[in-house]
Amino acid sequence: MIALELESPAPIEHHPLKAVERSRPVPGPGQVLLEVRACGVCHTDLHIVEGEIRPPSYPVIPGHQVVGVVKEIGEGETDRERMAPKAPGEGERLTEISIGQRVGVPWLYSADGTCPACRTGEENLCPNIRFTGFHVPGGYAETMLAEARFCLPLPEQMDDIQAAPLLCAGIVGYRSLKKADVQPGEHLGLFGFGASGHLVLQVARYWGCPVSVFTRSAHHRQHALDLGASWAGRAEQSPPAALDRAIIFAPAGELVPLALEKLRPGGTLALNAIYMSPIPGMPYATLYGERTIRSVANATYTDGIEFLDIAAKIPLKPTVVPYPFMQANQALDDLKHSRFSGEAVLQIHPSPA
Repeated sequence: MIALELESPAPIEHHPLKAVERSRPVPGPGQVLLEVRACGVCHTDLHIVEGEIRPPSYPVIPGHQVVGVVKEIGEGETDRERMAPKAPGEGERLTEISIGQRVGVPWLYSADGTCPACRTGEENLCPNIRFTGFHVPGGYAETMLAEARFCLPLPEQMDDIQAAPLLCAGIVGYRSLKKADVQPGEHLGLFGFGASGHLVLQVARYWGCPVSVFTRSAHHRQHALDLGASWAGRAEQSPPAALDRAIIFAPAGELVPLALEKLRPGGTLALNAIYMSPIPGMPYATLYGERTIRSVANATYTDGIEFLDIAAKIPLKPTVVPYPFMQANQALDDLKHSRFSGEAVLQIHPSPA
């Protein structure tokens, strides 16, 4: 199989991902072999490639928004209900995996299933968590292995390219809405407007929330307005009314005090970033008034099930920019320099016509 590997981190402008030939992996117990159809291109991939976050070892195959088709099933236990404890309130898991089934593989690759976090439905905080395209080879490859119990069913009406952004930008964005305590009809502020933001806006509008978007890019501001934002401007500007809730997507710590200044007393600010520059000092009055700041750490399997169900009902329409598989470096370069709206998606094994 062909995979795109990162031997060592470097600026994306140097195109550090290199195509290599690797043996086709063999699934073990509880695993499936997937033929990768498509893989979304995420800011986290960019952080990995450029070394802002570092995997345990190199080389690494990035990619964690994977749409694939099951080609082989490992021998042994594959019933996910028996492979891991089911936490209280956890969404229903698929109990069977079949050859030819289309599934999604998100950032959460696996968790131990036995720690206190896993037993309370917070496997996103598991101390032994593993991430796709970070701890294990990801979706920038023709084939990959996945843990059957963490694979997600995909909406049938969405094609591969549209489904890919749902698996990180969508799921983690949905968790951000939950952690921001967003209620139907509340005024929501989004700071940064890329792959995750444009999906979160559509969910918020489905809930009847007016949405204000803050971004430097005039093109992204227009994209937000086209998708139903009630106002769009720069982070230094003020929206027509105070925000009830807010989410920061950009990895820029200097946005935190700016967002808090626009948040009403009692409001919540969620930080949707796996990596963020230092948060500057600020007067206590900026936080005072029972405002809350909360980080968002990954997402759970239940988040994935809930979000994909909502995505099918809306129905969600991701803005996607397809790239050929071998143009992953260019896709990441374009992402870094905000040359497109929405999300780039690598086409690896296009689905049959």
